[in-house]
Amino acid sequence: MFERILTISGKPGLYRLISSGRNMFIVEMVDAAKKRMPVYNSESVVMLDDIAIYTDTEEVPLRKVFAKIYEKEAAVLPFDIKMATPEELVEYFEGIMPDYDRERVYLTHIKKIYSWYNILVSNGIVEFASEEQEAKEN
Repeated sequence: MFERILTISGKPGLYRLISSGRNMFIVEMVDAAKKRMPVYNSESVVMLDDIAIYTDTEEVPLRKVFAKIYEKEAAVLPFDIKMATPEELVEYFEGIMPDYDRERVYLTHIKKIYSWYNILVSNGIVEFASEEQEAKEN
């Protein structure tokens, strides 16, 4: 399921891939609106599975970051992202990812991670481990 969640540059929120055509995709908003719309090949679309966070030693897939937050909270974040100070946002992220690369991960990235996490959790998408990863662990 997580592999079909994507972000579209210039559009807020997250989208679920419904189908793909020759020159476009049909996507549906993940939030409660469930609004469907076409997205054309000229727009910048990235699947969440392809996003990673830089650390001092490696790149950590975004799904692992979400899994760490979910382990700690098991619900939406306990603070309002818009009302929190930059220091509070960074401090919380350091608790989740203490070795993240402070030169390449900006506050805007951290805010997006928190926002996307809240969207996913509030819509019941909490299976952050990949099927491939689950197979290796079993």
